[in-house]
Amino acid sequence: MQEKDIQQVFKNKNKKFGVFELKLCKGTSMGFDHVADHQIEALKAVSSEEGLYHKIADSPVSYGGQRFTKPKPFDCFVLKNIPAYVVICWYVARKRKTFYYILVDKFVEKRDAVERKSITEEMCAEIAEEVLNA
Repeated sequence: MQEKDIQQVFKNKNKKFGVFELKLCKGTSMGFDHVADHQIEALKAVSSEEGLYHKIADSPVSYGGQRFTKPKPFDCFVLKNIPAYVVICWYVARKRKTFYYILVDKFVEKRDAVERKSITEEMCAEIAEEVLNA
């Protein structure tokens, strides 16, 4: 199981509206630094009045020796006042996948309040707005 694999599970099971940074944890804790500073800043911007502008890149695709531009739904978007989450999936092989929806501000508060460099599943359960068992 890799992070890309949980994307499909999340897509099929998620019922919440918002923006999400998905992380996968197979151990007993996940380093707070697995959520990069630029991701935190983008999530915070989306959830504020400031908002976030993003231009969708024109991504060329090669097929049969020819280059095509992959169709995109539109050029850009602005998101503001949208719920923004760090979603950590705690995975136990062949047993369970548990997704903890943590508002970005709660994630940052926890990161800054504890003396450790990682977050445990128990800590996630304390601050999660919602839990999804898949």
